[in-house]
Amino acid sequence: MKYIDPHIHMVSRLTDDYERLAHAGCVAVSEPAFWAGFDRGSADGFRDYFRQLTDVEPKRAAQYAIRHYCWLCINAKEAENVELSRDVIAMIPEFLDRANVLGIGEIGLNKNTPNEATIFCEHLELAASRDELVLIHTPHLEDKYKGTRMILDMLKNEPRLKPERVLVDHAEEHTIKLILDAGFWCGMTMYPITKCTPQRAADMIEKYGTQRLCANSAGDWGPSQPMAVPQLILEMKLRGIAEETISRIVHDNPLAFFKQCKRFKIDE
Repeated sequence: MKYIDPHIHMVSRLTDDYERLAHAGCVAVSEPAFWAGFDRGSADGFRDYFRQLTDVEPKRAAQYAIRHYCWLCINAKEAENVELSRDVIAMIPEFLDRANVLGIGEIGLNKNTPNEATIFCEHLELAASRDELVLIHTPHLEDKYKGTRMILDMLKNEPRLKPERVLVDHAEEHTIKLILDAGFWCGMTMYPITKCTPQRAADMIEKYGTQRLCANSAGDWGPSQPMAVPQLILEMKLRGIAEETISRIVHDNPLAFFKQCKRFKIDE
């Protein structure tokens, strides 16, 4: 079955992982800008990182017939540094028109601090001014419910952003309904320890249906599983879920969301 992983950090994965994804049916990935495992000290570090996302990774993915797309931002963890964040945000327009860029992301909150909220809103301003898609990171574990509520409130304060052009990611059982009821796209992340499992994601699909719902691995440099989407496909097959429903979650829905970006081009 063909699928798209709408959230995976391939800069931190081996080239072998591209081969594994291709064998499993992956036709495209989207890679949000994220925390590199350490706090970067200057905007120039992000400029090199954005060059890697827009120049290097598409070529590496193409070796395995996978289309690589990306998102640009300064992530929520490093957004605590307001001065650095503003330097990075000022630089992002240099890269936004590159062929594989889908929009602004993954922005959001980490510990729900005032500085994080300030930089989140400044990212939203940039996205709204350019009519870009937005991909949002919701916090981990005990900060998730409060952070998700804060994010949804801030999104409502930016009326230029249409809900159908925003994907709020890392939803779990206690936040998925909030996101869907507000009209946004919703992402379920199958990531050990801090997010959900393929079994829990399948439970949510059975409860909430398939409208505006996507699934991803968020595979990165930490304990993670780049094959999480194929694992979800298997879990749904074992439950007897219809092939059409499975394909909608893992292929058709991310395709529909990404096609709102004029730079997204892929054979359907």
